[in-house]
Amino acid sequence: MAIARLPSLVIDCPDPGALARFYGALLDWKVDVDSDLRWAEVRADYGDCICFQKVEDYQPPRWPSQELPQQMHLDVVVDDLDAAESAVVELGARKHEHQPGATFRVFLDPAGHPFCLCMS
Repeated sequence: MAIARLPSLVIDCPDPGALARFYGALLDWKVDVDSDLRWAEVRADYGDCICFQKVEDYQPPRWPSQELPQQMHLDVVVDDLDAAESAVVELGARKHEHQPGATFRVFLDPAGHPFCLCMS
């Protein structure tokens, strides 16, 4: 029997609302931002959740260096890498110059966290 259920990932960032809106649009999940703007989350209809918490003096990761490690990263499955790249760049992501594979692409979200678009 499981000890817990419905795990969520919590991501440190400078602006929880902005990052929640980015991932909410990317995944088409519901966005909820606390009134104090220190916490936000995106939630799927089926329960999965990603949370974002404000960190003062936030320093983004320096991927692929480990000088300031990744802190986290998401892999999301897409049907068309080119179309998905266009869409995430329009949302505010930046394509990283280091692209180590052919079946996925590395981007940085608006707070600098790496995430990958992966072919299904």
